[in-house]
Amino acid sequence: MTSRATPRPVGTVTRGTTNPNRLRRMDRWIAATHGAELRRAADPVAVDLGYGAAPWTAVELLTRLRTAAPRTRVVGVEIEPARVTAAKPYERDGLAFRHGGFEIPLPQRPHLVRAANVLRQYDESEVAAVWQRLCARLAPATAHSRGGLLVEGTCDEIGRRHVWVALGPEGPRTVTFATRLGSLDRPSDLAERLPKALIHRNVPGEPVHAFLRDFDRAWSAAAPYASYGARQRWIRAVRDLTADWPVTDGAGRWRQGEVTVTWEALAPRG
Repeated sequence: MTSRATPRPVGTVTRGTTNPNRLRRMDRWIAATHGAELRRAADPVAVDLGYGAAPWTAVELLTRLRTAAPRTRVVGVEIEPARVTAAKPYERDGLAFRHGGFEIPLPQRPHLVRAANVLRQYDESEVAAVWQRLCARLAPATAHSRGGLLVEGTCDEIGRRHVWVALGPEGPRTVTFATRLGSLDRPSDLAERLPKALIHRNVPGEPVHAFLRDFDRAWSAAAPYASYGARQRWIRAVRDLTADWPVTDGAGRWRQGEVTVTWEALAPRG
């Protein structure tokens, strides 16, 4: 009798750098925009993919998602076995850790996959295949649900600046820019945190470059509002952007230092 070999996880080991509270902006956005989908699910499961050398982000994701959907379970998935072993003592009701990669080694399809700072080390040419693989693992859309959500993006070391793409089973939907407004000189400062699919496209002739250019212009035009605080200046700048760009959210999210735009508006040419 021969034993069946355990499949090798798909992907490569990341640097593993992480900090407590680093992904707070992404987590809060997910809870606000995807919480209803999680509440509707019979057994809502979220995956923190590539959580890194310490399990802080998975622990925090559980806490934040349960404020919106109390039955949510979180599974941290890491390709480096030693990191899984180190995370095991943090397991508790609703929180588990598994060895794996882009194949998502769970018996059920998750309702959320968060992959923050995971694709940073990959080539741009590899992103589409990774997105396709992960989207295929999401809970499918039904008559009453848009299906699971993949949130993939990049942030700085302490989470002040973050840009992510949200994807459903059908593919990419939106791009969100989020920042601590007090740290911002101009909106194009966020360019260095663009996800891998966009970061090399911030050049003349590409939509994301045009968007950041227009955002900087709107920010400059909104300078008189700075006397009321950076938040009011941001809100005014985003409101001006809506004249030319398909912004999908409203002032409630803008007040958080966010703006979300359709993927089609920023997608790379060609």
